[in-house]
Amino acid sequence: MKIVSTFTAVFLCLAAAALSPVATADEHAQKAVLVTGASSGIGLKITERLAADGHFVYAGARKPEDIKRLSAMDNVMGIRLDVTIQEEIDAAVELVRSEGRGLWGIINNAGVYAGGPMLEMSEEDLSFQLDVNIFGPYRVNMAFADMILESGGRFNVISSISGTLSGPGSGAYSMSKHAMEAYTDSLAAEMMMVGSPVRVSSIAPGNYKSKIAESACKRVLESGQLDQESRWPAYTERMIQRCKDASRSEYPEPDDVADAALHAMFADNPKEHYLVVPVRSEAEWTIYKAIEEVVELNRDHKYSFTRDELVAMLDDELETGNGFERAIQRPRQ
Repeated sequence: MKIVSTFTAVFLCLAAAALSPVATADEHAQKAVLVTGASSGIGLKITERLAADGHFVYAGARKPEDIKRLSAMDNVMGIRLDVTIQEEIDAAVELVRSEGRGLWGIINNAGVYAGGPMLEMSEEDLSFQLDVNIFGPYRVNMAFADMILESGGRFNVISSISGTLSGPGSGAYSMSKHAMEAYTDSLAAEMMMVGSPVRVSSIAPGNYKSKIAESACKRVLESGQLDQESRWPAYTERMIQRCKDASRSEYPEPDDVADAALHAMFADNPKEHYLVVPVRSEAEWTIYKAIEEVVELNRDHKYSFTRDELVAMLDDELETGNGFERAIQRPRQ
């Protein structure tokens, strides 16, 4: 009953906001954006870009030294925000509201990686993965929903190409990013259904410089997971090698991801899904995987489409961008 009542309350809030005048800020005015996981990597790069462009950033972090460092930047206020702790999220809401700037957007960037074979991963490790990467954005967006609805602003999630790709040892991480793609679709559809101007997007980066791998390896090494006997020694060897290369120093800075985040926050017509990769091969992997799934879904069933019909669907989507919306509005047949 609690789930039903919570959903009902939020949906009524969305509907009421859609029927009320939207207090959208002037396009040239400074807008306030919350960035979670802002202490390093993609989150820090996005924070720096937003602040440099004159916007105000509430930069979420967990360590006091990181909060102090972020607060020393122009147009930035570092705030303590662990997305797994509801009390800290609630305190962040009160702080942002008390500052009086309103809130235009949320960039849900905080994320972790927990590796391991799916048949050996502990429930504790899987829960940790999902708690941060799925329930984190869910909690933050729910808590700040009123402020975003008031501004007519933006919800954004930093996903990953792993939201399309899945590989050995990264199943839990891919599960979490697949979930965020579904979350984006559902929330965007709900905003459209109630006539809200709020836009929702996900950004799927490829391999950029960050500390996510270092943090993951630190947890794995401290847990002793690699010292335990495994059904698949090859996986253990692979993880050991990955941890040796965990600095990700060979990857470029995530400037392209920051570009996409600013577009998602401020463009008149932001995309619902962004793919941002540093090299062509990563785009090829991701698109081919999506095509592979389309081919498999279409093969050997009563309503399989011909090649020409599939090409026509692709052309329709490329030209109009709303083929799916039109398809689901047609009479069921």
